[in-house]
Amino acid sequence: MDFPSSLPPSLFTTGPLGLSDVPDVSFMCSWRDALTLPESLPQGPENAAPHVAKGLLWEPDTPGPLPLLPPGPDPWDPGVTAQDLLFRGGYQFRRQPQAVLDVTEQLSRFLWDHGDIAFAPLGKLMLENFKLEGARGRSKKKTVVSVKRLLQDLGGHQPWGCPWAYLSHRQRRFSILGGPILSTSVASLLGELLHEELALRWEQLLLDDAFTGGALAWVPGRTPRAGQLVYPAGGALDRLYFQKVSLTPGSEPRVLGGPGHIRLRGPVRQVVTRTVQGEALLAVRSDYHCALWKVSKQGQPAPLQVLQVEKGATGISLSPHLPGELAICSRSGAICLWTPQDGLQQIYKDPETLVFRDPSPWRWADFTAHPRVLTVGDRTGVKMVDTQGPPGCGLLLFRGGAEASCQKGERVLLTQYLGECGPECLHPTLHLICTQFSLCLVDERLPLVPLLKWSHGLPSAPLLAQLLPPPRSGLPRPLLLAGQGGELQLLHVAGEGASTPRLAGPPQSLPSRSDSLSAFPLLEPKSQWRLQERLKAPAIGLAAAIPPSASTPVLSLFQLSAAGDVFHQRLHLQGEPGPDSPAPTASWTPQATASCSRWLKALLEVPPAPPVWAAPTFSHRRLLGCFEPPKAEGKAPEGLRTAMAKGRLLQPRDLGLLPTEERAPAPEPGPEDELSERLEAAWEGQAAAWWERRRGSGSGPGKQPKRHKRRTQLSSTFSSLSGRLDLSDAASPPPSPERTLPEARPQPPVTPPSQESTQELWARGVPSERQQTLRDYMAELPLGGDAPGAASVPSSQASSVRATPSRQRAAVRSGSQPHWKKPRMGF
Repeated sequence: MDFPSSLPPSLFTTGPLGLSDVPDVSFMCSWRDALTLPESLPQGPENAAPHVAKGLLWEPDTPGPLPLLPPGPDPWDPGVTAQDLLFRGGYQFRRQPQAVLDVTEQLSRFLWDHGDIAFAPLGKLMLENFKLEGARGRSKKKTVVSVKRLLQDLGGHQPWGCPWAYLSHRQRRFSILGGPILSTSVASLLGELLHEELALRWEQLLLDDAFTGGALAWVPGRTPRAGQLVYPAGGALDRLYFQKVSLTPGSEPRVLGGPGHIRLRGPVRQVVTRTVQGEALLAVRSDYHCALWKVSKQGQPAPLQVLQVEKGATGISLSPHLPGELAICSRSGAICLWTPQDGLQQIYKDPETLVFRDPSPWRWADFTAHPRVLTVGDRTGVKMVDTQGPPGCGLLLFRGGAEASCQKGERVLLTQYLGECGPECLHPTLHLICTQFSLCLVDERLPLVPLLKWSHGLPSAPLLAQLLPPPRSGLPRPLLLAGQGGELQLLHVAGEGASTPRLAGPPQSLPSRSDSLSAFPLLEPKSQWRLQERLKAPAIGLAAAIPPSASTPVLSLFQLSAAGDVFHQRLHLQGEPGPDSPAPTASWTPQATASCSRWLKALLEVPPAPPVWAAPTFSHRRLLGCFEPPKAEGKAPEGLRTAMAKGRLLQPRDLGLLPTEERAPAPEPGPEDELSERLEAAWEGQAAAWWERRRGSGSGPGKQPKRHKRRTQLSSTFSSLSGRLDLSDAASPPPSPERTLPEARPQPPVTPPSQESTQELWARGVPSERQQTLRDYMAELPLGGDAPGAASVPSSQASSVRATPSRQRAAVRSGSQPHWKKPRMGF
């Protein structure tokens, strides 16, 4: 390999790495402690660094990315969140807040949802009759429980709050006698396994490294403006799609036809593409399989090899030197190299981490400037390994410690080889190393100490990175960095040839998918929350392309979310703005809002994902097992199903019934309808005035009205008596106004047989010491036969009060028997 004449301070060794006679200087804090800086050469026109613009700015066309493809037909489940795993309460004695996993709630939910799995070992141990050892002296029937009946009882059991919940004697006996067995066998073993699973889920919520490297790739086509996107989709991300896209300089990317897809056996975690010696290669990583395709110029993939990884694959990389060479990493710590000529061979294996102990099984491998030297990385550092040397040889390239000024708890998240062959490429010995806090550029010739370190400030872990070609000759190369939460940053790296790599201008933050919410129409709260959750889905893929353009360079950026949605955004390169020039602002266009509306309409048609947990329903198997429901006849069942399907009320026509005739309206009360007038007056609080009017009209012109008696304390007793009267005949029709009392006929002076029963009826509920007083009071009421005008009292008024002794005496004296009727409305 030819190196330029002017180099930064370097160290050259002979032989395999780690086995030369030169002392190991990897323990030193800096290369300045062991090496001598060469003299600086005069900057001539042949080795001078090109002029770099310091104010590079990419202006987006819209405030946020737009959907490129319609959403898939499968619902998307965001999975568990921190609120689902953490304990909702808190410990008062803790000085600092700490996350506590709620194992109790998760265990109870697991027992409800998967009771067959939780109690399967006990069910296998049980025979037809399960014998429970009870106390001595009890009969055998008390200690033997039928497993079949017990399972039937458990099938109909409901949680607390259910109105049909019950506990049979069999369940109580089994729970009391088998409590120690259940607690020791189920709670202890299952609790340990569940706690281990919750801890793993919590680590995945903090950092999900399954999609490290990205699952979206851009494969160039026949022309520089055409290509195809390769990405996974579907509910399980197990279908690999190939979508052809045309990049036009003056408009948005145009989708060409429908996508082709390949069905895989597992979810796609990583997609890598590289063109070597004119051959476009595509590598795909799943959880336990890796595959390699060769893509023709027409865009048709042809499979080359499928590999199975028993312990689980964590990363794949394609060689930039030899076509078809593939590096595979396993969770067991093994690194394998596959070539079309030699097949699969293991080049490195170490289950332990490089620098210090870390429980993460994540491993990563990539290539270097030498075709036979690879980099192996874990959470603690990165090591260069010679594939042709003896096992165990190697040299540390980076480690989390004082050499790189790492913080406490800083871990390696991504390593990527940046060297490529080209006239305007960076030096072929540069590597990108990303941690949760910073970004480092490391040179193979100067290990341990980064040539460039910058704190990216992303709120989520940077798991996606891509280095793009320069948009124009003499400009720095854009470097895209994406976080797991969808945040994007764009940097410009300069330093071709012998120049030291550096950042050209300040980094630029790009809009994320969450910034596109304002382009969608406002929805109801439930649909709006669903749209927000969809836009906040984690980012699992990043791809970009800069097609050649004679005018302003255009950057086409594509993003893939965990829900399978592909978004795109166009950015134009702006010159260095002046001090007084306003900053450009992007706005939504009618075409952009229309595209978002169409995508949203298709999203709302997709059924939502089923809930993760639901309360069990009531089982009728035990109660209605032998009951055969009768077959319904007629249109009633069909009409009921139709009404329930349409969500409306059940109407008579749904049951096949004839419409009922409308009833004629009731006649309005006439002027002589005494009962209606009396009720209206009582409702309006004018009952006394109505009574005075009736007395005045019934007394006649030659009769004087009877003087009012002073009210006594017995009025309250009379009110209580009126409230206890029987109202069974209150709904009887009112008497005709022409009907009058019958004429008085001579009758023998005998007491009617119903008088005693009538007295018992009105005296019911009245104390015995007050009954005589009540009789005296009612005898003085102005309703007696001796009162003037008693014969002209209407029948409705006369029947409004029960028969009293005074009225009995008046009836006997007048020689007529009164017309007995029950009162109406308590009058």
